[in-house]
Formats: sequence, structure tokens, C-alpha cells
Amino acid sequence: MKCFFVECFNHNTPAKYSNHEIYIPLPPSKGDFSDKAPFKRGLLTNKFRNFIFSDRSIILNYSDMKFAVVLSGCGVYDGAEIQEAIMTLLAISRNGGTYQVFAPNVMQHHVINHLTGNIMNESRNVLAESARIARGNIKALIDYRAKDFDALIFPGGFGVVKNLCSYAFDGIDMKIDRVVEKAIVDTHAAGKPIGALCIAPVLLTKIIGNIEVTIGKDPATASDIKMMGGIHKEKGNGEIVVDIKNRIVTSPCYMIDASISDIADGADKTVKALMSLK
Repeated sequence: MKCFFVECFNHNTPAKYSNHEIYIPLPPSKGDFSDKAPFKRGLLTNKFRNFIFSDRSIILNYSDMKFAVVLSGCGVYDGAEIQEAIMTLLAISRNGGTYQVFAPNVMQHHVINHLTGNIMNESRNVLAESARIARGNIKALIDYRAKDFDALIFPGGFGVVKNLCSYAFDGIDMKIDRVVEKAIVDTHAAGKPIGALCIAPVLLTKIIGNIEVTIGKDPATASDIKMMGGIHKEKGNGEIVVDIKNRIVTSPCYMIDASISDIADGADKTVKALMSLK
């Protein structure tokens, strides 16, 4: 159930694999980057699904890493940030994992017209709205069981701080949805990794306390994290913070000025790091 990251110093010489063995290039000796460069032999089990070659590293992915992805609605201003949610699902799939989408079965705090920014006079359900992103394949968060999954991850969006908790209105005195809190507490108690994008790290910090996270470079939010007992690390586009002790991975995503490519990078690095912590 673990994803291994194998450093490949001799990146001009590709890894070779056949049958049940993999040959990883060793650091070059006297500048030897030829096909005759030495290789280190290792076992390749049938649990490995594929290889991903990236610059100087080779990532071997297991096909049975199962993620629970928690959404908070549909739309950045009153629900889940759609691009962050989709890039998270894509990263899980492309790295050989599987996922089940969840959302709490509660009413949204309010509904925002994403064209005008105005509050609309209507009510929407977080589970029903999140189902738009999940194409209907979604479960109520109350049905989540930590024992059935390898990792838990929260894409961002204002829905995290409006629907999953009340940080958008109450700051560090926020109230947290009891089902959301139970999912995080149970996963952390089970020693399983948790990921959080964008603003979602404030939710983890409020519940778990002394963890290392990033929300990018916003001084006010970083200060709140410190006041809740967390440690904030300033990071930029596509970067992550990995708290190995607490098995937490975070990335700023749209908490800073970013492109959709930056979001894809942040989500991908977060997912890969979560896999490495399994």
C-alpha cells in the first residue's frame, strides 16, 4: 500500500525493468552516462501498477491506494473550489490510486452568484451540490470509515470555511461540523495521512493543533494558524509542506495568485506525498 520514491542520479540513463526485477541507475562514476553505466537491481512485485519518470526521480505506484476526498459544495465562493477538486481527483487517478468522494449532508451557509458575487435568495445542500463535481458518485460523509481508506484529502474553496466549519465568520473561534470533525479525528488517530489544499489547513489545525502546514503567504491566516497551535511555513505556487510526524500534507493552491497549471502541480505533489506517507 506504499508508494516508493527512488532517486535516480544518473537521469540520462533510464531505469530498466523485466519480469519481476527493476534496475535503477546508480550515481555516475567519472561522468559515465552511457548505457553501460552500473545499475542497482531490486525486486518488482505485481502490486506495482506503473512507473512515472520525472526529472531525477522514479516513482513506483501501487494501484490500491484508496483516497477519501471531502468536498464542501460546488463553486469557489460558497462551496468547493472546482479546479482544486478536479485536479485532486485527476492526480489520484494518474498516480495509480482510486477515490471515493464524500460531503456532509447539510445545508450551505448561503448561495453566491458566481457571476455577480451577490448572495442569492435560495438554499442548497452541500451533498447535492458536491455531487455535481463527483458526477453523482458521492456518499454522505457520515458513512465515511477511516479503516476503509488509506488517506483523506480536502480540496479548498470558501465552502471549507463556511460549510465544513465557520472560520469565515468566527475566525479561530470557529465551530466545526461534527461529522467533519469525526472524520479528521478518526483518520488522524488511525495514523493515516491527511491532505489539505488552499484554506483547508485551518480546519486541520483547529482540530489537531500542533501541525506544520501552509496556506501560502497570507499573514492574517498564518497568524491564526499560529494562534491555534500550528506552525505555518510560507510556500509558493505548486509547493507543499509535509509534516511527517503528523502525516499531514498541505499546499496553498488558490490562497495565492495561481494558474490552473499551478493548481495541478500542487494537487499532484500533495497526492504523491500522501502516497509516500502510507
